[in-house]
Amino acid sequence: MEFIDLKAQYRALQTEIDRNIRRVLDNSQYIGGPIVKELEEKLAAYVGRKHCITCANGTDALQIAFMLYGIGDGDAVFCPDITFISSTEPSHMLGAVSVFCDTMPDTYNLSPESLERQIQAVLAEGSLKPRAVVAVDILGNPCDYDAIIPICEKYGLLLIEDAAQSFGATYHGRKTCSFGQISTTSFFPAKPLGCYGDGGALFLDDDELAAQCRSICVHGKGPRGKYDNVRIGMNSRLDTIQAAVLLPKLKALADYEIHNRQTVANRYNAAFAGHFTTPYVAPDCQSVYAQYAILATDTETRDRVVAHLTEKHIPNMIYYPTPQHRLPVFCNEPSYGETYPNANDYCARTLSLPMHPYLSEEEQKQVIDAVLEAL
Repeated sequence: MEFIDLKAQYRALQTEIDRNIRRVLDNSQYIGGPIVKELEEKLAAYVGRKHCITCANGTDALQIAFMLYGIGDGDAVFCPDITFISSTEPSHMLGAVSVFCDTMPDTYNLSPESLERQIQAVLAEGSLKPRAVVAVDILGNPCDYDAIIPICEKYGLLLIEDAAQSFGATYHGRKTCSFGQISTTSFFPAKPLGCYGDGGALFLDDDELAAQCRSICVHGKGPRGKYDNVRIGMNSRLDTIQAAVLLPKLKALADYEIHNRQTVANRYNAAFAGHFTTPYVAPDCQSVYAQYAILATDTETRDRVVAHLTEKHIPNMIYYPTPQHRLPVFCNEPSYGETYPNANDYCARTLSLPMHPYLSEEEQKQVIDAVLEAL
């Protein structure tokens, strides 16, 4: 059994993937070209944005967003305490400071109440300038954008949607990657839409900013090409072979994979109700369940389940074992008195189980039986 079965997905899409890779090999155009352009157009249309700019990975996508808006020295970047370091790591490289906010007790996403408290604390303290909010759709579940967007507008903050885990999810009828001034995603192989290496993308609607994004991706190139450098940029482009892999995967995601993920989650939810806290998805929203995370009653129970699953050779993971504010690299970041009760509780009790669109009922029964045995 696989935690995320990329082999099963390849078997289902092998004809289309192999054909596309052969197109790239026959054309020998490994950077850029019509296949990358086709993917960008389809990604933009899928999420409902005017522009999609692909890049080398999801972390680069975030760095490009920070560079695009001039985030740097003396700036405060607000982020949920439950995420991966890449959500704010690039802003540190540019001189900004991470200000972590507590998470919601049900969705585990950014708490709007904690966000506003932290913004006000930064303003009151006065040494940093509030600049941006990175809203992370954790575990594939979209944030509460109806609450977060007005806060960003109230304080004049840039909203960056980090949809690395949520590509394909919906919030009140809109696809993720369509919120805020700019959105980013990752095509790391384990993501809901993943390639066979690294890849990422940015989504936005402003023509001028989109052109600047493309410039940053290719060493700050100007209108006369890559030797006409008009700004400091980076080397961050999606390989054409990765675009060739992503095209059939995008179609499968839209046609049936998201539906299959809901089916798996529903079976898990029914089996674990009353034993664990199962994932909460707000009304009129849809998670893509990048991970299926449950909360045990306490750390001891969680660890007992982990040990039993490991003994039974059933894959399991903990997303995420440590909140951002407790990572050694961030130990000196200002907390402004925030104690992060929800984030600490989540990390103490969380456990993730095998989740992917090709998980059979028999495999899922093995997982469920083993989890319940551990209790």
